[in-house]
Amino acid sequence: QLQLVESGGGLVQPGGSLRLSCTASGFTLDYYSIGWFRQAPGKEREGVSCITSVDGITYYVDSVKGRFTISRDNAKNTVDLQMNSLKPEDTAVYYCAARGYGCSLYVRAYNHWGQGTQVTVSS
Repeated sequence: QLQLVESGGGLVQPGGSLRLSCTASGFTLDYYSIGWFRQAPGKEREGVSCITSVDGITYYVDSVKGRFTISRDNAKNTVDLQMNSLKPEDTAVYYCAARGYGCSLYVRAYNHWGQGTQVTVSS
C-alpha cells in the first residue's frame, strides 16, 4: 500500500546530466526523510544522498558532492535527485527509500523502498 516509484533513469554520456524522481503513493512524504541509494552489478547497495523531512537538510556521500543535488516537493509528494557531471562509476540501479526518522545513508535504516531505475553512464 505504501509505495515509492523511481523514474528518470537512462543512458547518458560521461559529463552529462540526469534527473531522477521519486514519487510516493499511499502516504505523504511530508514526515519522512528520503534517501537515494545505488547498487552497481556485483556490489552492495550504497547510500548516495538523503534529505530530512522537517527542515530539508541534505547529506551526500563524498563521491557525489558538488555533482548531485537532492530536493523535495512535499506538495507534489516527490523527491528528486539532479545528477550532473556524471561519471562511468555512477552507473548503477538507483533506489529511493523512506523512513519516519532523521536522515541516514545506511541501507538498513530504511523500511520503505522503490523498485529502482537504471542509470548507465557510457560513451
